[in-house]
Amino acid sequence: MLSNLTSAYRGKRVFVTGHTGFKGSWLCEWLLSLGAEVVGYALDPQPHEILFDQLKLSERLVADHRGDLCDRERLVKIISDFQPEIVLHLAAQPLVRLSYDIPVETFATNVMGTAHVLDAVRLAGISCRIVAVTTDKCYENREWLHAYREEDPMGGHDPYSASKGAAEIVIASYRSSFFPGNGAVKLASARAGNVIGGGDWALDRIIPDCIRALRKNEAIPVRNKIATRPWQHVLEPLSGYLWLAASLATPAEPGRELTSAFNFGPNLTSNRTVSELVEELLRHVDGGWIDASDPNARHEASKLNLATDKAFHLLQWQPVWNFEQTIAQTADWYQAEANGADPAEFTRKQISEYQSAAAKKALVWALPANNP
Repeated sequence: MLSNLTSAYRGKRVFVTGHTGFKGSWLCEWLLSLGAEVVGYALDPQPHEILFDQLKLSERLVADHRGDLCDRERLVKIISDFQPEIVLHLAAQPLVRLSYDIPVETFATNVMGTAHVLDAVRLAGISCRIVAVTTDKCYENREWLHAYREEDPMGGHDPYSASKGAAEIVIASYRSSFFPGNGAVKLASARAGNVIGGGDWALDRIIPDCIRALRKNEAIPVRNKIATRPWQHVLEPLSGYLWLAASLATPAEPGRELTSAFNFGPNLTSNRTVSELVEELLRHVDGGWIDASDPNARHEASKLNLATDKAFHLLQWQPVWNFEQTIAQTADWYQAEANGADPAEFTRKQISEYQSAAAKKALVWALPANNP
């Protein structure tokens, strides 16, 4: 039985897609701190997405491959050569509003890209564990007040959400057709969303938009102030992805089948409106905000919550930081970066703080190796 993340990843070969992105960069930093050997595959980050370079990750990975998910032959070669023990598939077109502008590209990346990664593993003929990351927006959103569970139907109003629902269907198909739970490849999917944290420089996301406005001494434009989201620090779902992938190594027990879908979300108290998020951020930094709502804006869901009972019962996973702590940690990262702190050192510091907080909660993945 695995004892913690360090024992699960030390010396392990891990292949990460989307490693140059916001979540991918945090994930690679964490994997390296655990002693993993990491190979990444992704497109070059956009010029404004600088976290990967800030963390100087390229020089610390086993290999830093740049390429398109549609290049299946290259994926097969890289995976065949590296022989990963764990595959963490994060690469995606991740923005809802952008998906209205590039719907075909969104479907190509999120649906066929997922199929190409899974098929590359199939063609490489290796034994490994795969966690394919989708999103909380993969569900058919009915604007319910109650939280969505893993067995709820897939759907999606906008191209992004629909592409992620379709990706989940692809994952389920590959699991049923090629990767049975008792086979050499163990495949699970992970659903999370509305992730925030330091180092996110993406366009059209609320925290980066806030930081850019504040650094220009401008009021923060808030376009959808009443939308409610399950806000969580980036380390929360990453801990779930890592522990799920590690747990796939353990033999399946009756009633504990892990080759399936898992939600990773915050406690219900972290389901807050966008305006509440901005107000909480402004408790840590000086500034203000304005209502930039557009009655003619394209559709975005107003309510979206995730149930995480399955992750709690089967993985003993639960969130660590509450809403206020999440915002405080996020604000601290950007303020430290603005004040000249080394982003890599500060990122490692926050990972360490998160692991310590998880250990105090007696979460199994964070306990010392000699704990039961």
